[in-house]
Amino acid sequence: MNTSNWKKTKKEIIKNFKFTNFKKAIDFVNKVGEIAEKLNHHPDIKIYNYNQVELKLSTHDTKSVTEQDYKLANEIDKI
Repeated sequence: MNTSNWKKTKKEIIKNFKFTNFKKAIDFVNKVGEIAEKLNHHPDIKIYNYNQVELKLSTHDTKSVTEQDYKLANEIDKI
């Protein structure tokens, strides 16, 4: 999977997104939410500076990055 745009740490993968306005940022978050529900795997989401979104993916049970995180990241990148 191509997650080269995601920053990997020991415990998570992180990606920041910037939009032209608050509504587009919220629309994106809602789309991420739909995917997360479908996959039953939920990211940490931070909305800041009105138009920026930070996503952190980690498998909380293992406190590490797993295949499920990469699968979710791949689906998010398709938005």
